[in-house]
Amino acid sequence: MDEHPIEALKDSVTHRLEQLEASRRLGVPVATTRRFFEIEGLDLGGLLALELFTTVIPIILIGFGWFSGFSNSLSFGDLLIRQLELTGDGAEQVRGLFGTTASLRSTWTVVGLASFLVWGIPMASQVAKTFARAWRRERYAFLEEVMRGTLWFVLFLAAQVATVTITAAHADNAGEVALNIVGLIPSFVLWSATPAILVRDGGRGWKHLAWCGLAGVLLDAVLIRLVTRILLPALLSGWSGFGPIGAAMTLMTWCTVAAALWVITACLGAVLWERSAPADLVLLMQHRFNAPVAAPIAAATTETEAP
Repeated sequence: MDEHPIEALKDSVTHRLEQLEASRRLGVPVATTRRFFEIEGLDLGGLLALELFTTVIPIILIGFGWFSGFSNSLSFGDLLIRQLELTGDGAEQVRGLFGTTASLRSTWTVVGLASFLVWGIPMASQVAKTFARAWRRERYAFLEEVMRGTLWFVLFLAAQVATVTITAAHADNAGEVALNIVGLIPSFVLWSATPAILVRDGGRGWKHLAWCGLAGVLLDAVLIRLVTRILLPALLSGWSGFGPIGAAMTLMTWCTVAAALWVITACLGAVLWERSAPADLVLLMQHRFNAPVAAPIAAATTETEAP
């Protein structure tokens, strides 16, 4: 057998190992930031923000309407006003943006609700595209990506419902803190499972996917709550002269920030996984679909690392 292809393969593996080790020596924030701009995270976040605004916000409103019994006196705006402790013009902006939940009763039909749920599939596809790029993997074929995206979207909705149900329970101060901590578990499960669902061979090295869940909890659960408490009131006060349209602009900005955090979550999870998983597995997964000689990479990596 000609030795040149084998030698070239070993050289390539050695080079990739050196690159991997160099990336592991970088600080996690630096490596995550590089990965974010490598995959054009700003563009991905912008597209994902549009999906969030047109899919998640309507589903949240419909869900709130159902839980409140489509009351003529309750409004989702009132809930935001209480949660964000808004007063004055900011409160009036939010109150003017949302009608009562009774106006959503006509949407609570199989056709009405299904239209928004189906619209969630393109959003899940955009999330899949983001994770594939962040993890440096080839995307699934269209139909399989749609099926996996649908599964992910159902898990996403279930995680949101579980979090709201847990954190909305009445308790004393100590119990409220405990409920908020327990309320992070659905987010941890969601982001731990996301690579296994949306990334090709993302379940390989599953023992290290807990890092992805931790990244999701930190960015999507904890940081987004802090951003919401600080950013929304500040934006509402800045756009007080625009009335309800200013509140809509505020929500769109919030969706943009949330989408950017989702992209960062994908990048941070990928970086942490690559640092904790075995080097030969990382190289095999990243290059398995990029070259016909990828099958013997694991064996070549073992030989290269041998003393």
